[in-house]
Amino acid sequence: MEIAIIALGCFWGPEIKFSKLEGVLKTEVGYCGGNSNKATYEEVCTGTTNHAEVVKIEFDPKIISYEQLLNYFFDIHDPTTLNAQGPDIGTQYRSEIFYLNENQKNIAHKVLKERNIKLSGKIVTKISPDKNYTTAENYHQKYLEKRF
Repeated sequence: MEIAIIALGCFWGPEIKFSKLEGVLKTEVGYCGGNSNKATYEEVCTGTTNHAEVVKIEFDPKIISYEQLLNYFFDIHDPTTLNAQGPDIGTQYRSEIFYLNENQKNIAHKVLKERNIKLSGKIVTKISPDKNYTTAENYHQKYLEKRF
């Protein structure tokens, strides 16, 4: 099994979308890229922690590849808006791929380059090493499944 960590706006919608993909075994929402390994939703929303809202995805690479996950990532959000997705505005809603190893880093750069050609160089998605991942509060986990 492998892990992918991605930021693409508010984590509720993407979590449910990724959880429905064949080969995805588990999803979890959290915060990544910040200054410390502990953060709360309230702190992240201040914009001072440098965390992004993320989806952590456990997947079986024999069924779905990291590259396929990243292509889906680009399909389900707007990677050309800086620090915003729809009505959600702030650095915590940025588009970012957090890689866990060199292979993921290389694949992320490859996919971003291919997508950026299609979007005339307008992609603002960052590619960064995994840094200070923190699981979000329990009430955020599977939030949309709990509500509908």
